[in-house]
Amino acid sequence: MQTHLTLVSRNAKTGPIPVSTTSAESCPTACPFNNANGCYAASGPLALHWRKVTNGLAGDSYGAFLDKVSRLMKGQLWRHNQAGDLIGAGDTLDIQALALLVKANKGKRGFTYTHKPLASQIERDAIRDANKGGFTVNLSGNNLDHADSLVDLGIAPVVVVLPHDATSNTVTPKGRKVVVCPATQRDEVSCASCGLCQKQRDSIVGFPAHGTSKKKANAIAQG
Repeated sequence: MQTHLTLVSRNAKTGPIPVSTTSAESCPTACPFNNANGCYAASGPLALHWRKVTNGLAGDSYGAFLDKVSRLMKGQLWRHNQAGDLIGAGDTLDIQALALLVKANKGKRGFTYTHKPLASQIERDAIRDANKGGFTVNLSGNNLDHADSLVDLGIAPVVVVLPHDATSNTVTPKGRKVVVCPATQRDEVSCASCGLCQKQRDSIVGFPAHGTSKKKANAIAQG
């Protein structure tokens, strides 16, 4: 399984920060967006890069990737996995690999998202420990009901996919605040200037369905 670190992203939404990409086999089968079923990364220029990483034509071994992360500047904001998920085949989370990433990230401001189902308590504890250790792992909700269930776990901040036409902040069925990602609403905002997803927070960050498969993603977001 390969992971590629781009030191300066050219993606307007992330801004010029480091971003990584991990082989597609890291994606959980539990993710309803998997296999081009609404995944924004499954098409366009990112898909071409992701395919190269998955096929072993780009990227590094996990150890070499961690070494590059450890060399990032102190305080550097960076996004792990613009495509792909945390290390571990399919639905499985490699908790030792995550612990090593938290260690490499020490002093930096790394963040990511995961659709891993976290079926075991030991996996949930690993996610909690990662967040406490300074590496932000956001749990990815498929819709507002799912986002509520993820918040109820009490282990990590949560993000959620919203209907494609969502432009205003909203609430979940349990009344939790959902803030629409600012970078999806204003061209002058990017991950580099916002950093909301890296913060430990009570609010849920919502991403309107987008990409060439947004119709499929929109159907999932609507529950």
